[in-house]
Amino acid sequence: MKKQIKLAFCAVLLAAPIFLYSFVVKTGRLVSLSVAQTDAGTVSGVKNSTGDITAFKGIPFAAPPVGDLRWKAPQPAKHWAGVRKCDAFGPSPMQAKPTPFMVYTAEFLIPEKPISEDCLYLNVWTGAKSKTEKRAVFVYIYGGGFTSGGSACDIYNGEALAKKGVVFVSVNYRVGVFGFFVHPELTKESPEKASGNYGLLDQIAALKWVKKNIAAFGGDPGNVTICGQSAGSMSVNALVASPQAKGLFKKAIAESGSLTIKNPVLPATTLQVAEEQGVKSAEKAGARSLADLRAMPAEDVMKKVQGRYSPIVDGYVLPESIPDIFAANKQNHVSLITGWNADESFIAGFKNKEDYKKQVEQQYGADAAEFLKYFPAETDEQAARSQVEISRNQIFALSGYNWANIQSQYSDSPVYVYNFNRKVPATAEYVKFGAFHTAEVPYIMNDLKFLKNRPLEKADYELADMMSDYWVNFIKTGNPNGKGLPQWPKYNTTAYQVMVFDVNSKAEQVPGKGGLDFMLAKAQK
Repeated sequence: MKKQIKLAFCAVLLAAPIFLYSFVVKTGRLVSLSVAQTDAGTVSGVKNSTGDITAFKGIPFAAPPVGDLRWKAPQPAKHWAGVRKCDAFGPSPMQAKPTPFMVYTAEFLIPEKPISEDCLYLNVWTGAKSKTEKRAVFVYIYGGGFTSGGSACDIYNGEALAKKGVVFVSVNYRVGVFGFFVHPELTKESPEKASGNYGLLDQIAALKWVKKNIAAFGGDPGNVTICGQSAGSMSVNALVASPQAKGLFKKAIAESGSLTIKNPVLPATTLQVAEEQGVKSAEKAGARSLADLRAMPAEDVMKKVQGRYSPIVDGYVLPESIPDIFAANKQNHVSLITGWNADESFIAGFKNKEDYKKQVEQQYGADAAEFLKYFPAETDEQAARSQVEISRNQIFALSGYNWANIQSQYSDSPVYVYNFNRKVPATAEYVKFGAFHTAEVPYIMNDLKFLKNRPLEKADYELADMMSDYWVNFIKTGNPNGKGLPQWPKYNTTAYQVMVFDVNSKAEQVPGKGGLDFMLAKAQK
């Protein structure tokens, strides 16, 4: 009798894969991986309602950067026994309380809790049914001015892109004082004699984790695309420039900004200058030494150690300034999509036409008349629009345009440029923001359900499906074009053709090219 039971049990085991295959074929339900083995231990994820995508949330890719590891390069994650349940996002990095502002309602912000210095976690969405599939990998890096943000924002959900066949990864990195603080004692203790840029080192550590582990989730470690928006876009630019990121990705997508020219909001600085600023900040906070700084509670560090924290030329992650790296052709050669949005500006109040013209004349002198051709002010309304475009160009568009022009020189690194011009439908309170900064993100994620209180139209869903198709094609092949899509030409400095995304999307010459050229020439002097 026992022998018969054993034989029956074995028969069930042998039949299980056949039954599962039959179930998948008959029902159309594609069963994705639910458990994966990483170099630190086994993780389990959570399937979506249709069973075709599994999300693994809160996977540690490095040790918690706390205590003596505060302001150090990320260290390997500790191993764990058994299966680690990864069903919730890890804590977001230390930052001020996320509070809605301007057009940025809750879906654009991280959850209020948990926020912690222990923040080095990443998330994976995969539809792979076997770890042998080798799907193209998409690694997303959030924005937030290098002082805020996290991978747990609603609009960074990776399920929809995973449904289109890529393995989606989103990563946390340290921001603000924890991500970019510089101090001579930190430089001295570092094996590389560099400090700062811990946020960039976190991103590099996450990419190294992807290279080692993503095959277990059905991903191809040899076909990785990095993507970021705003500060994430500038991070992508820094990673393309950094020798420490060499070989970790093949393609890059930079949405709204680079560091290839001087940015008025994020001025670049050297290690020496940043060290001097770090000493002053520490002294003002009452800290006499690095030990004192590491002993301070995280909340006190964030409140007391004040400064402007962003990437610096540290001699290691960035051995030279990013403009110099690109000028010398020392960057990592990868295929690129880059672009910007029509209305991304953070102007709080507008000057009337008279005051605006006076400012232009003071700033541009003999060139003021030419400047006003591109950014006119015949009425107060026209002056206000010109101020939006100037702000957009200064902070985001100009540096993206410059990077595209540089990139177009290299045949081994094609570049495709876009303008997102869709004025996102909105209630009266938000309609004035139009195609605002970050507006494109839900569209490229093909997941508009998170946009709150917006009278979206059929055209919006069609645009999201189109844009995500372009992005997925690029992630898979390095070329965004595909069947059924309007042709998106490679960018060059002869035709200056970009894809304009709107209700009717089409390729055309860079909108506002004359003004961009004028401002770029001034910025490069």
